[in-house]
Amino acid sequence: MNLGIVGGGPAGLMAAETATKAPLGTDLSITLFEGKPSVGRKFLVAGHGGLNLTHSDSLDRFEERYHGSFKSGYWTSLLKDFSNEDARAWASGLGIETFIGTSGRVFPKEFKAAPLLRRWVQRIKNQGVRVEARHDLQKITQKDARIELEFSTPEGMITNSFDAVIFALGGASWPETGSNAQWVPLFQQLGISVAPFQAANCGWETHWHPDIIPLVAGEPLKNIAVTAGNITIHGELMITAYGVEGGAIYQLGHSLRSMAHPLLFIDLKPTFSSEELVQKISSYSGDFINSAKKVWRLGNAAHALLSTLAPPETRDDPHALASFAKRLPIPLTAPRPIAEAISSAGGVSFEELNEDLMLKNHPGLFVAGEMIDWEAPTGGYLLQGCLTTGSRAALGSLRYLNSDPRSISTDTLCV
Repeated sequence: MNLGIVGGGPAGLMAAETATKAPLGTDLSITLFEGKPSVGRKFLVAGHGGLNLTHSDSLDRFEERYHGSFKSGYWTSLLKDFSNEDARAWASGLGIETFIGTSGRVFPKEFKAAPLLRRWVQRIKNQGVRVEARHDLQKITQKDARIELEFSTPEGMITNSFDAVIFALGGASWPETGSNAQWVPLFQQLGISVAPFQAANCGWETHWHPDIIPLVAGEPLKNIAVTAGNITIHGELMITAYGVEGGAIYQLGHSLRSMAHPLLFIDLKPTFSSEELVQKISSYSGDFINSAKKVWRLGNAAHALLSTLAPPETRDDPHALASFAKRLPIPLTAPRPIAEAISSAGGVSFEELNEDLMLKNHPGLFVAGEMIDWEAPTGGYLLQGCLTTGSRAALGSLRYLNSDPRSISTDTLCV
């Protein structure tokens, strides 16, 4: 039997490694195809600032981090197959020690992605996986129980035949790494529903007051809380010429995209109530704005926002100024372009998939990673999601290859 895996990112690599654990006696040939000259390019880019492998959250907290049309409890079931603890054990098996940071995030002690990737690729090759780079998928044909894939290569067009295929071709962010969504027309030709891609984990644009940018462009807003809709996140933001960037707003992307007129509220002093801020500043007279910088211990960026955006009626009223500082509004105009985003929302709809991530109407075709319509914030949840779905798709493909295809569940994952 032949298993093809198309896409050499974390989901595809994990699918390949998991598939090598086929039951004893299984005659299985595994080939992984990658369009770029080498695998794991987005993985390496994501690790430039220190590879965030996973998070130490409990499984029920993990479930809360994922958004999409999947059934409640689905991510918890996925993570029971390959959890955050499994991810740490897997890295340890590659000789990569990990630790939990103060934020709960899990990192390799070296903080680097390259050593892990090198060892990972070598291990799957040692386990018998054939890796074919510079193979760009051009066509998918399903004939009865056989699947034919056509690739463009430096040597010309080639066609390979498989009993099952796992697609892990990524979403639409960072297209230079190969995650360019060029697979979408191929899936649509097969009648597969693909939700439009949108930028996730990205900065958002706004029309700043002209006095703000010269003062604080590139300055961080630290120890703040940001709110969109009914969701509040504590963290940091970075003020940029176009708007705001940073981990706090990444976690609000799903909520912001659901708004007709996206609006962000910033609490500059989340550890104090409005009344406490008033008490701190009431003994000062005159210029409450400048007094606030010292008394409330505001950073440069926070004070610049307060001094340029506070309405005139708040400047002489400590109660009004404190209320404004606790809920400073920033109207947003649009997310940054998807090519800049860390990840994307959209992809193959869950209604197309069964619990093994097999396409219900195309037995033998499986999907993993960011090709599927789910999203999660940075902090280890994205990479964990790719590893977990890669593992589930591989386990599903093994079940498919070792059983009567007619017995495979076609239950939908859609809510």
